[in-house]
This record gives sequence, C-alpha cells and structure tokens, in this order.
Amino acid sequence: MAAAMAAANLNQDFDLTWGDGRAKILQNGQLLTLSLDKTSGSGFKSKNQYLFGKIDMQLKLLSSLGSAHDEIDFEFLGNLSGDPYILHTNVFTRGKGNREQQFYLWFDPTKDFHTYSVLWNSLSIIFSVDGTPIREFKNLESKGVPYPKSQPMWIYSSLWNADDWATRGGLVKADWSQAPFTASYRNFNARACVWTSGSSSCSASGSTNNSWLSQSLDGSGQGRIKWVQKNYMIYNYCTDTKRFPQGPPPECSMA
Repeated sequence: MAAAMAAANLNQDFDLTWGDGRAKILQNGQLLTLSLDKTSGSGFKSKNQYLFGKIDMQLKLLSSLGSAHDEIDFEFLGNLSGDPYILHTNVFTRGKGNREQQFYLWFDPTKDFHTYSVLWNSLSIIFSVDGTPIREFKNLESKGVPYPKSQPMWIYSSLWNADDWATRGGLVKADWSQAPFTASYRNFNARACVWTSGSSSCSASGSTNNSWLSQSLDGSGQGRIKWVQKNYMIYNYCTDTKRFPQGPPPECSMA
C-alpha cells in the first residue's frame, strides 16, 4: 500500500479540537482558519497518526502564532510591529526538547500564503519554508543521540496567547484592541505513513510513491541551509554557551 496522500478537503484530514467556534473550515473544505481573542484561542488536530512523512501546509498569518508543540515543532513567535517575524523550530525526543533554532523570515508571513514543510524519515528531519531547507536534524542514534522514530504522531496546530514568554521574552504584550487575530491554512499535503492499530501504511511492499522515505539533503540543499543560517538564524542552541556551560549537546559537534 502506498503512503497516504491527503484528500483535498480539510474536513477529511482534521478535527477542530478547541476554541468554542473560533476554529472554522470554510470554502467547501479548502480553507481552515484559527482565531484568537482575549477570551480564547483555538486549535485543530489531524484525524490520522503518522510515523514518518513529508508534510506540507500553506499558512498565512495575521498575527503571531504558536503551533502546538509535539515532537517536531514549527512555531511563530510574537513580534513588535515592524520587526521581522521569528520562526521557532525544535525537536523533541523522549519528551526532551531544548534543541531550539530560531530564524527571521525573509518575507512578511501576513501578506500571503507560504508553504511550511517537515520531512521526517529514518535519516533526518528537514524543516523547509517555500521549498528552501532551513534546518536538518540528523539521525545520530548510532552515536547515542536519541531520534524520534518509534512513536507515531498527530499533527496539531493552535493559535494561542503566549505573551508571557514568546514576544521578546514576555516584554511585549498582546494588543487586544487589534483582536481577533487569525491564521489561515490551506493546501495540506501529506505523503506519509499512516499508523493504524500498530501497523504502518508504508510497511507493505510494492509502493512506488515513497521516495521521501530515503530522501536526504544533497549538496545544493546543504548550501541553501548554510545560506539561511548565515543570513537569517538568530538563535542556535548549539552555540549557547551560557545555557550549556559544560559544552553543547553531542549532536552539535556531529552534525
């Protein structure tokens, strides 16, 4: 059986999980919106669980967004008006994260839809924006670094107020006079292994559409990551000597 390809209708892919009507699926299932006001935010969750996959979603922000954290995180942190938006990434293994990398975006994410992607296979996790890789977390289990490969995950996304920490460390508070804030999602695409009753949809032989399962960055991709990290990275846990006075985590010197 081939890896699952998501249907075009978001009603078939996601459940609206919280927000008392602030999460909506519109336009015959083609658009999903989350809204945040002073009372509450909102969120959704995938109907399926996945164990490895290439997940794409187009997203347009109208304010700061915090994606609900699971094992692999894309989050948008708050900003001062006029400042670049901060894209926050993290990887959790066995409940432990502390692997944050943050980037300024080279565009205004409130002006149009952009595609945010995660490629997750047994080799690595690659974060991309509009097809440009920005971060790679390699599988270094053979060298003692835990890697997420045995626990299936749902896809979660939430819009919530995190002004106690997310905007300049909590210094800048939400301006509720501008509420409600909205994030819009469309064009969800999952080339992924659906996990059902303890088995994977990718385990059967004969699949011809699973090239992403063995995909890794080539020299061009490595070059683009270096370009992004040189020009747009604003925080890298691997270089935070105050946080790790005894030296950075082991994957920092292996990657």
